Amino acid sequence: MQVVRIGLDLAKYVFEVHGVDSHGKVVVRKTLRRDAVARFFANLPRCLVGMEASNGAHYWARVLSDLGHEVRLISPQFVTPYVKSNKNDRNDAEAICEAVGRPSMRFVPPKSTDQLAIQAVHRIRRDAALPSSSGTTMTASATWSVRS
Repeated sequence: MQVVRIGLDLAKYVFEVHGVDSHGKVVVRKTLRRDAVARFFANLPRCLVGMEASNGAHYWARVLSDLGHEVRLISPQFVTPYVKSNKNDRNDAEAICEAVGRPSMRFVPPKSTDQLAIQAVHRIRRDAALPSSSGTTMTASATWSVRS
């Protein structure tokens, strides 16, 4: 059977993959190290890949899209109801796979590197303007450039 939908749970070093065919039968359940993820998806036929929206998810969405896969990011609050039992990476990957297949699910658009850079600048500015524990406001000035 051919994989049509994959749930990918991202972590620091080890990623969980849960894939199903068109009938919803599990055909792939795998644990991958970070360096093996791109190679695994490069050897897979095009399919729908779902991930929880997080910092690293935008990077992986770009990588997997470049390999020809359709990538959809889901806010973690919408994945939680699909976790069937104890919360662990394998069950999260299964829940993501289930959630990404729902027709009424809302998705988060992947951000480009430029959008992520601008977001980082806004966070630094916001954090620099927050009052410190001594009651004074920190100020910072810096020059930012975005790499293409």
